[in-house]
Amino acid sequence: MKLNCDLGESFGAWTMGNDEAVMPLIDMANIACGFHASDPDIMVKTVRLAASHGVMMGAHPAYADLQGFGRRSMPHTAEQIHALIWYQVGALDGICRSAGQQVAYVKPHGALNNDMMKDPAVLEAVLKAVHDYNPSLTLMIPATRMHGDHRALAAQYGVPLWLEAFADRAYDNDGQLVSRRQPGAVHHEAATIVAQARSFAEQGGVRSIEGQWLDLPADSLCVHGDNPESLAAVKAIREALGKAA
Repeated sequence: MKLNCDLGESFGAWTMGNDEAVMPLIDMANIACGFHASDPDIMVKTVRLAASHGVMMGAHPAYADLQGFGRRSMPHTAEQIHALIWYQVGALDGICRSAGQQVAYVKPHGALNNDMMKDPAVLEAVLKAVHDYNPSLTLMIPATRMHGDHRALAAQYGVPLWLEAFADRAYDNDGQLVSRRQPGAVHHEAATIVAQARSFAEQGGVRSIEGQWLDLPADSLCVHGDNPESLAAVKAIREALGKAA
């Protein structure tokens, strides 16, 4: 079970997250590509930091929404989605190549990610864009109860999938993340977060907020390192999963 984290989300003089502290603790870095966060300087810095710790790098594309941090849904045609994926993955890919590194996967961010999971047409547009850019790239999407259908659709486009789960978020009976607007949507207790991480790693699923068991076979856990509490949780997850420090 690999740990991934959204990184490189600072912008100009504005600093977000604690990339230097969390990078040594993860396996995969989802690097912002400039549309919801980041800039060329931050992208270069993040690629070099990931390389120094042997961390796999993935592109984290989003809608063009710096003001809303990519969390606002925006209508796009399939051709527009294709273009914005190419634009952002291409930018990170160029920086990686210049540093002797490579982009290994794509993980859409925020509203693009949400829309992709709600609308098969958006997911197909993303799959086609990833395949057409580089068929060796893997697409990371959230693990839901529809994971079998999602794998079948990805196979039609020849795109490998990695399914992602969250140790610090509650799930509903459909295997979707509970809205942050609802009470109990985000776990804050380290013991709860670690227990959920172990449930995904050892049992291939988790119980919903209503108590129903969900089969959610995840390949990677998304973690966060924005503050001392979240960093402590990542360290506890690593220890619980038997990962070396």
